[in-house]
This record gives sequence, C-alpha cells and structure tokens, in this order.
Amino acid sequence: MNSSSEEPVESNAPVADDVYRKSQDKGDDRRPMPAAGELNFDESTRGGLGRHLGIFSTIFLIVGRIIGTGIFSTPSSVTSSAGSVGAALLLWVVGFLLAGAGLCVWLEFGCMMPRSGGEKVYLEAVYRKPKLLITLVFAVKAIALGFTASGCIVFASNIVVAAGKTTSEWEERGIAIGVIIFITLLHTLLPNWGVRGMNVIGVIKVILLLFIVITGWVVLSGRVSSVKNPYASFHNSFAGSSTSSNMYATALFKVLNSYAGWSNAEYVLNEIRNPVRTLKIAAPIGLFICGTLYILANVAYYAAATPEKIAASGVTVASFFMGKVFGIAAERALSVLVAISAFGTVMTVTFAQARVNQELAKEGVIPFPRFWASSWPFGSPSSGLLLHFIPSFIVIVAIPFGDAYDFILDLEGYPSSIINFLVVMGLFYLRWTAADVPRPFKVWWPVAAFFMVGQAFQLVAPFIRPPGGKGDTSLPYWLASVVGIVIMFAGVVYWAFWKVILPRFGKYRLVPTHVELSDGTTVVVYEKDKEL
Repeated sequence: MNSSSEEPVESNAPVADDVYRKSQDKGDDRRPMPAAGELNFDESTRGGLGRHLGIFSTIFLIVGRIIGTGIFSTPSSVTSSAGSVGAALLLWVVGFLLAGAGLCVWLEFGCMMPRSGGEKVYLEAVYRKPKLLITLVFAVKAIALGFTASGCIVFASNIVVAAGKTTSEWEERGIAIGVIIFITLLHTLLPNWGVRGMNVIGVIKVILLLFIVITGWVVLSGRVSSVKNPYASFHNSFAGSSTSSNMYATALFKVLNSYAGWSNAEYVLNEIRNPVRTLKIAAPIGLFICGTLYILANVAYYAAATPEKIAASGVTVASFFMGKVFGIAAERALSVLVAISAFGTVMTVTFAQARVNQELAKEGVIPFPRFWASSWPFGSPSSGLLLHFIPSFIVIVAIPFGDAYDFILDLEGYPSSIINFLVVMGLFYLRWTAADVPRPFKVWWPVAAFFMVGQAFQLVAPFIRPPGGKGDTSLPYWLASVVGIVIMFAGVVYWAFWKVILPRFGKYRLVPTHVELSDGTTVVVYEKDKEL
C-alpha cells in the first residue's frame, strides 16, 4: 500500500449508546443498532467486493460449509457409541434441532447488526468493557485456530485412495499444500470464480447425498439383491441402546460437529445483497437441506447393513455402503466425491475466515492493521486470505501425522463452544439492556435457552471420562480442551500487555484514529499519545 493514499478521517466511533445505520429494507429510515467495536456500520461496510452474493450463493455458502466429510464417516462412531439405530437417529435429530436453535440466535444478531464478522460483532456489542478485551480474545482464537489443514489432508488422502496408489506421508502433504495454495490464489485473484466454484461443489455435495438417500429407498424396496433384509436394522430399533451417559455425550458431540457451519453466512454479510432479507431466507433453507439429507442418509446406511456392521465400518461408512450396494468399484468412485466435498469445505471456510481476519484487522487489534485490512489490489481480502493461509500451511507442514495431528485438530472445537455460549448469553443480556432496538428477526427465548443448554453440554462433555479413560488419541482425553482454554486466555494476556501494562510503563495511552485506505476500506490505527 502507498501510505500517501491513506488519509485520517474524522472519528465517529460508536459510544455505549446506540449508533445508527440506514435500513437495508426501508429506504431512508434510521434504525438503532447496538454499538459493536470501534467502527460504526457505514465504516465497517466500506471497501471490498461490495454486495455481490444473492440468495443462491448464500444458501450454498452454508451448505458447502456444513456438508464436509463428517456425514460420510461419523455415523459409524455415533452408532458405536449409541448402541442402537433408534438412539443414533435420535441423536442426529437432536443435533439438527440444536443447530436450528443456534441458527435462530445468530439470525437475531445478524438481522439486528448486518455486518461481516459474525461472533466478533455480536461479542463486541455485548461485552464492551474492558474495551477491546473480547475482541482480542476472539482474535487470538480465530487466527490461531482458523486453519483448514484437515480438509486439505482429507482431500489428499481420498485422491490417493481413488487413484489406487501408495504414497508417503510427505507426498500427501504436498497434495494438501497444493490445495491450500490453489484455493488461496483463486479467492485472491478471481474472487467471483471462487464463489462460482463454491456453488458448483455445493450442488455436487447435495447431489451426492441425494444419491445416497435415493439408493437407500431402492434398498428398502427390496430391489437390491446384495441386501437380503433391508428392514433388519429397524426391528426393535432401540434394542441394545447404550446405558452410559458418557457414550451419548461422545456421540452427540460428534453429531454437533457434523452440523458445524450453519453460521457461515454471518461472517460475510458485507458482501450479501439485501442482507437481512437474504439471511432470513437463505440460512434456514441451507440448514434444512443439510439436516434433512443427514437424517435420510443415515436411514440409507442402516437399510444396507445392521448397526453392528455400520459401527465396525470405522470412518468408511459411506464407502462401506457403496461397496455393499454397488460393489468395490463404487468405493473408489466415492473417494473422489469425498475428496471433492473436502475441497469445497476448504473453499467455503477459507472464503469466510478471510473476511473475519479482515474485520479483526479493521478494528486495529492486529499488528500492521493497514496491511491485513486492505482489499488492494483485487478487491478481495487478499491479506486476510494470507493470514488464513499461514497457520494452515504450518499445520500441514510442521505437525506429524498421527496423534499430534489429531490433537491439533481437536483444538478447533472447544474454544468455539466457549464463544457460542458467550454469544447466546449476550442475546439475553441485550434483550434486557437494549429491548427497544428493532429486531427484524426475534428468536423465541426457549429456543435460545435450548441452544444455551446444548453449548453448556459441549463445554462439559470433553471432560467426561470416556470408557477406559482413553480418547481418540494416546494423549489425555481432556488435554485438547485445556489447551484450547489456554489459547483463549492468551488473548487476555495479549490485551493486558498491549492495552494496560505497556501503556502504563511507557506513560502513554492508545488513541484510535480512523484511516481510510485507497481501496475505500476504513481501518482503526491505535497511536501512542504521550501523557504529560
């Protein structure tokens, strides 16, 4: 960036009262909005690609994020933990309902504050004091744990299987590195083509699940000779259900992770046309498509095999299903489709995470905020994409496969549950302190309370001792959650040094200045003001 093109502008940062925005739905009406961060609504939505995402793209931004690889593998472990078909299907329904409740909470926030950033914005609107503390806690979590290494590795491993080749660990890493480089460059250089690619792969994912569902119906009709008794799994469907609360906790935790991604659209609201209306239409449709297909796909799996065989299939339940119905060749073909699904998930996560990184940089809480916040020269958040690429690349290259790699991936989940719990608590707080703020969508409070209970469960579940005291790695089962808490606490430490300790010893205070970059983006730069 050429510094000569950056001119300080008059600061009109939000105060503890309400700031105002022009309604996206009603011409020149002015609607009060809770203050969120240092930038006001108009400043936060300047620059970038503008509003180029319609209802279709927004739907598949959600669908593409939710449908990853979980539905093709997780049902086996859920069945193993639940112990019966009935209990397992019930868990998938409960997970669907919890995801829907969370979506309703996010809809209230997103329609009330239609700006990019998702949880960052909602947390800032609620937890305003100490100033910038919640922003920095979220920033450390989002940047340090926002990688997409797992999707890249899944793509690589499935492509290798489909090709029928035997490769080394580093050859798979090389494929994974190629994936993250390609996707980063695509979203940077050809952002509109990146959106088209996400839409196409999203459609492929839906078609794949529809194929599994329809195949399940054919199996149930008795027309598949390789399946002798397609209704065997559904007789006495709750027989053998687990009696261990830990097993249900473990299974539900995996189900909820499979539904993760229903909030993906809220991260990019600055780029959605007519965001309030579009969000209210696209978000429920996106989740409904995924939830319905998830439940019906599970029914298809059980139609082809007994719960005992499904549980024994390990992480290849979809491949087992295809092989059972169509033969060995179909298993290899499915590996290609799962690889495409993983590729699409990396695309949607990268797309959204780059926007979150940019929003954090615009608040001035990341070193060199002008660079990281810029959309120059392509209009895309190129620096935000780079900030997403760096941790993803490090995890792919530096972390050895096996327990260490699985442990790193486990770190992603627990801090997100903490953030979600804080968000839903914030919803109740704003209902009390900002009751007069118009809400284009308002969630029924028992639904929000149901989601809060679900998030509380996710905070407790990882600490419930599993059978034998062993989790999915050789490391202590509680360690990933503890390290996740430590990472979030690092945000508190960062805030204390940057905002409190260093200014006190250096005898200065940090003063926010609003700077407009040449691409139209407004960024906050904190300057040192020496005290006399």
